[in-house]
Amino acid sequence: MNKFSKILSVSVLIATSLYASNDENIVNFEKKRIAQNPNVEVKSIKINTKKELPLNGWSGYILDVEAMVQGKSINAKDILFSDGKYISLELIDSETGKSLKDLVTPNLTDNFHDKSKLIAGNHNAKDKIVIFSDPLCPFCKDYVPDVIKYVNKNKDSIALYYYNFPLSIHPAATPLSKLIEVAKHKGVKDVELRAYEIDWEPYFDVKTTDEKKILEAFNKEFKTNIKLEEISTNEIKALIEKDITMGEEVMVAGTPTIFVNKVKDSTKLKYETLGKK
Repeated sequence: MNKFSKILSVSVLIATSLYASNDENIVNFEKKRIAQNPNVEVKSIKINTKKELPLNGWSGYILDVEAMVQGKSINAKDILFSDGKYISLELIDSETGKSLKDLVTPNLTDNFHDKSKLIAGNHNAKDKIVIFSDPLCPFCKDYVPDVIKYVNKNKDSIALYYYNFPLSIHPAATPLSKLIEVAKHKGVKDVELRAYEIDWEPYFDVKTTDEKKILEAFNKEFKTNIKLEEISTNEIKALIEKDITMGEEVMVAGTPTIFVNKVKDSTKLKYETLGKK
């Protein structure tokens, strides 16, 4: 989650308000809510998407927020809910405990099916999977290899695209993600799968910022000779940043996040229905 998203999430104004009667009031509510933070100057807020919810009279709104945060221009998205009378920052299904935000998450566009991000399967396949993941996220390490192996078994009928989304709670994930990309461009096969299956704990802690230690571990496991300067180029930095930005565009906040045929799958199990006749 980026810095501005955190600011949005902790902005004070609790769950509901007797504010809204139309879309304009949704925008005004958001402006006043964010403006309570003295470090944020709101430039513009626009409604990106409005989706009806399976809750009588309620809709979910995706808002595009442009603001200045400590002198830096920031673009972010936020979600609000309204039934025309009340506004809520969150709606939870009492039976499942799940947030209804998943029902409002933007769908992917075709540009997320970028052939350069393909790691398994057939780019021309009808069924397409997109994963945003952190290689040091414990759940990702269990989950992502299973998805890759499943797609490999159905490689003619599924395409799998991988986007780097290293989390700030795992500082070591960023240099590791850079190493995966460098190795991939050097022709190392199945680098994502292998990187996820390796136990990195004996080599370094997930919170380390010692890139040299991470590099030495990677070179040892993969029998490569990647240099520190190769993961320090502007090109590789921009690649990781672009992946993160694309994730934030579709409101990825945690990992792994998976989209099946452009739609976010909160169950993370729909991929198992693909490729079957």
